[in-house]
Amino acid sequence: MTPTRKRRLIAVLLILAGVSIASTIAFYSLQENLLYFQSPSEVAEQSMPTGRQFRLGGLVKPGTVVRTGDGLTTQFVITDGPAELEVQYVGILPDLFREGQGVIARGALNERGTFDATEVLAKHDENYMPPEVADALEKTGHTVASEYD
Repeated sequence: MTPTRKRRLIAVLLILAGVSIASTIAFYSLQENLLYFQSPSEVAEQSMPTGRQFRLGGLVKPGTVVRTGDGLTTQFVITDGPAELEVQYVGILPDLFREGQGVIARGALNERGTFDATEVLAKHDENYMPPEVADALEKTGHTVASEYD
């Protein structure tokens, strides 16, 4: 092998090693930042570790919205029909947030089994349901129109 070919081979191998290392770092970084969507039924079936961030979606159960005296802390229950999960949120809720509404909350379970939400999103009009929420409700055989309209 000539010295020129040897240098080219070494350069190609170094480039491949660099691309491999960069790809591995990017893959693990993305894995840590992914927020998986879960319905209350899926949370009940799995043993979710406390503190692990995920998105919880479903309908706000009618009659469960409770606001405390400070006006910023709100407790409510998200349901997908068969299962329910209590949610606590500190902050200003979206204007479209109401009972029977499809919502997605971002946060984590605490030691008491309550979902501590850091963000709550509500659907933007009467015809829209977040796709993840609609799929989760469809899996459980729960219909939105028959129970909450």
